[in-house]
Amino acid sequence: MVLRLKSLIVISLIYSFIFSFSILMPSGLLADEQQQSIHFDKQDIKIGKKKIRVEIAKTEQEHQYGLMNRNVLADDQGMLFIFENEQPLSFWMKNTYIDLAIAYIDKNKVIIDIQEMKATNPMMTAPPASYPSKKPGMYALEMNRGWFKKNKINKGQKLIFL
Repeated sequence: MVLRLKSLIVISLIYSFIFSFSILMPSGLLADEQQQSIHFDKQDIKIGKKKIRVEIAKTEQEHQYGLMNRNVLADDQGMLFIFENEQPLSFWMKNTYIDLAIAYIDKNKVIIDIQEMKATNPMMTAPPASYPSKKPGMYALEMNRGWFKKNKINKGQKLIFL
């Protein structure tokens, strides 16, 4: 009887593992598939005397994915989010594992707000913090945390497409 009970427990554990694996695996594959299906165009921009290579996020799908699931962002590289209209903007760091800074930029390509954003980790159960723009914007530029301060980029400076 004890041997049979142990066998049932072992079989139950095996089935639980297989079931758990089959549930978890597709979500990982979907994230990989989504990342592979999103292609960001690249462009050089300039703010002040600083030239930056950015990935451009212009579609809703690109806006939603952004810099998710990355572990590193090279120096002087970032992501520029472009919206169709000037509007209140708000970003969060869902599945974003790099500390970032964000500059909100108006329709005239002038920086109106700069904020530092804290990375999340995959074990978080609460929703990540939100970082709303102080004024309506049409662009948002994400760079490594501290990048704007280090490069003396401030509110009032203008973004130029090269």
